[in-house]
Amino acid sequence: MNLIGPNIREIRKRMDLSQKDLVAGCNLLGWDISRGTLAKIESQSRKISDQEILHISLALKVDIGELFKKILLEKG
Repeated sequence: MNLIGPNIREIRKRMDLSQKDLVAGCNLLGWDISRGTLAKIESQSRKISDQEILHISLALKVDIGELFKKILLEKG
């Protein structure tokens, strides 16, 4: 359902953040997301909107392009 879920999980783990940590960061930015919802996004069983992608990138403190980087490299 989404292409970036595995990249979100990879970046989160590389930053040594738990799902709970990332959810807390998103909540502080005004996105009311649960750990279960994040798990569904990471496993690609839930779609993610452009606004939600923005919240994830801000919470992870990465450029939005980083969330798509691996996908673009595979396609390019």
